[in-house]
Amino acid sequence: MSATTYMTGNGPRAFFASGLEAKPTAFSEIPVIDFAAMQGDDAAAKAAVGAAVRDACTKVGFFYAVNHGMPQDVIDATFGAAHNFFDKPLEEKKRVSITRSEAMRGYTALLEENTNVENKGDMLEGFDLALDLPETDPDVAAGVFGYAANQWPDGEPAFREALTTYHDAARTVGARIFAAFALALELPEDFFAAKITKPMAHMRVLHYPPQDGPIDESQIGIGAHSDYECFTMLATDDVGALQVLNAAGEWVAAPPMKGAFIVNVGDLMARWTNDYFQSTIHRAINRSGRERYSIPFFFGPNSQDVIEVLPSCQSAERPAKYAPITAGDYIRSRFDDTYAHRREDEA
Repeated sequence: MSATTYMTGNGPRAFFASGLEAKPTAFSEIPVIDFAAMQGDDAAAKAAVGAAVRDACTKVGFFYAVNHGMPQDVIDATFGAAHNFFDKPLEEKKRVSITRSEAMRGYTALLEENTNVENKGDMLEGFDLALDLPETDPDVAAGVFGYAANQWPDGEPAFREALTTYHDAARTVGARIFAAFALALELPEDFFAAKITKPMAHMRVLHYPPQDGPIDESQIGIGAHSDYECFTMLATDDVGALQVLNAAGEWVAAPPMKGAFIVNVGDLMARWTNDYFQSTIHRAINRSGRERYSIPFFFGPNSQDVIEVLPSCQSAERPAKYAPITAGDYIRSRFDDTYAHRREDEA
C-alpha cells in the first residue's frame, strides 16, 4: 500500500492509501454511547458516559450517540424539508447561493465545495444555516465572523421552520455532549457551558447523488477531511456512504443507525486537548444507486472565545502544539481553504 497525506486544519496527517474501499464493520465494533444519563442528575451515571466518550475518542475517534433527547419527528421533518428543497430547479436554489453570504449561509451547488484540496470538487449539494441574528445584534453590527442572518428561500416557511426547529434542538443536545466531553477530560461538567452561550453552531442539510460505475477518486461525495469545530453531530438517512479513517489507517464504514447521531471530534477540540482527542478524518462515497441525505451539525464555542491548549493536556514532556486562536478566526481560515469563491475573492 502506498502512503498518502491528508491535510487537516491542524496540519498534514499521513496514512496508507486504500483506494475507495472501506473495511466493513459490524455495529458491535462501533462504540454506541447511551446519553440518557446526561438528561438526569445521577453524577455517577454521567461520569460513566464521560468515561465512554473518553474511551471512544482515544481509541476509535467516533461514536454513535443514542437516547440523546432530540425527538425523531424533528429529525424526520428536516429530512422531508431537505428532499423538497433539493428537488427544486437549480435556478431557484441558486437564488440563495452561499456566494452571497460572507457568513457562509445558503445553497452550495455540486462541485462548488472542495473539502480535500487534492480533489476536483465534492459531489454534493447543500444548504447551510447557523444562528439567525438580526442586523441590530451587536456582534452582527460589529462584523464578528460567524454571526449574521440566514438566507432563506422565498415562499418556503415550512422549510425554514423545520431547519430552525432542528437547529434549536441540536444546540440543546450538543450542550449535553459538551458536558460529556468535559467529564471525559476530567473537568467540571459545566466547563464548556459559558463558552457556548452564542455558538456559531453551523448546520447543513446535504444531498448526495448516487455515483454509479467507475468513480474518479478525486471527485467523490465529499473528500477526505477533518471537521473544523469541536465535534459534529451527524444524522443520516438509511443510505450508507460515510467512511471514517481509524487509528490504524484503515477506512471503516460507518453504517446508518436510525435515531442515532454519529459524533466525531473536530479540529478545535483537537487543539483544545493537544491532540489527546484527535480530529477524525472521514469521507463519503454514495455508491448505493440511491439519493442520500444527511444533516451535519458542527458545534463549537462562541466566535470570540480563545482556543488554547488546556493546562491538563500539556506538560514539560508534552508541550502545547498549538498557539491560541479565536474560534471565529480559525473557522474563517478553514472556510477560505474549502470554498472556491472565497479563494477567488481574495485573489
